[in-house]
Amino acid sequence: MSLAPDAPCPCGRLSPDTRKAPLLYRDCCGRWHEGPSHLQAPDAESLMRSRYSAYVLGLHDYLRDTWHPDTRPTALAPDEPGLRWLGLEVRRLLQQDDDHAMVEFVARCKLGGRAQRLHECSRFERDAQGHWLYLDGAFPD
Repeated sequence: MSLAPDAPCPCGRLSPDTRKAPLLYRDCCGRWHEGPSHLQAPDAESLMRSRYSAYVLGLHDYLRDTWHPDTRPTALAPDEPGLRWLGLEVRRLLQQDDDHAMVEFVARCKLGGRAQRLHECSRFERDAQGHWLYLDGAFPD
C-alpha cells in the first residue's frame, strides 16, 4: 500500500503548531521510511510511531530493519487479509536512560468485521551507531 506524501500520517501525530491537525506523512513517518534518514528516527516514540505506520502501509522491510537483531524474527507473518488499522494512541513514554526507552500504546484495528485493540509496552534500545531499534514488547494486564 502506498500513501501520498501530503496525506495525514497514519500514526496520528498532531502538528506541534496547532495540536489539532495531524502531521503530513512526508513530515512525520514518511521521512523515516525513505531516503537518507532511513533508520534515523530521533527517539523511541518516533520509531514506534513509524513502525505503526509501516504496519499500516505493509512496509515489512522497514519493520525488519528497525527490529533489534537479538529479537528480530527470521520472517514476518503476512498481514491478515482484510486487516485495517484504525488508529494509534501513545499512552506513555518512559526514557530509562540515553539508550533505553519504553513506549506504551494502544493500536486499534478491524479484522473480519470485529474491532480489536493491541495494548503493548514496547522496549527500545539504541545501537552502537545511535539508531533506535525495537527490542520487544509486553502486553499489560
